[in-house]
Amino acid sequence: MALPEPVPGLVIRYAYLWLDEHRQGREEGVKDRPCAIVLVAGQDDDGKLVTVLPVTHAAPKDTRFAVEIPAATKARLGMDSARSWIVLTEANRFRWPGPDLRFAGKGDAASVAYGLLPKSIFDLVRDRFVALLRARNVAPLQRSD
Repeated sequence: MALPEPVPGLVIRYAYLWLDEHRQGREEGVKDRPCAIVLVAGQDDDGKLVTVLPVTHAAPKDTRFAVEIPAATKARLGMDSARSWIVLTEANRFRWPGPDLRFAGKGDAASVAYGLLPKSIFDLVRDRFVALLRARNVAPLQRSD
């Protein structure tokens, strides 16, 4: 199957690079994780510029900077049953598809996607992330193409 089209709200499997890992000199994330596509910039010769936010099981210290994924949404997406949050204070930006997408099924390009967040959850994530961007409380980490 073909790779899915990158659209805002799509949750993908991705080798996310945390800012502290980047500061340690790493070029690739320690583990693959679900990430939510929050922004997709226009198409050019090199592809679409995609911004993703990481999903983690670690409870946030401040709930203003993360959005919990409801259990029913996690189940629909085929994710585990542990509580998870979309982190709003970090982001990776890359040209789609990029080398850091990860396949859940061997040879199945479509397996990079879990599915779409509900509109209400995505709208909350997007609005809060954009507010943090405007306040300069987050700067997406540009990943290798």
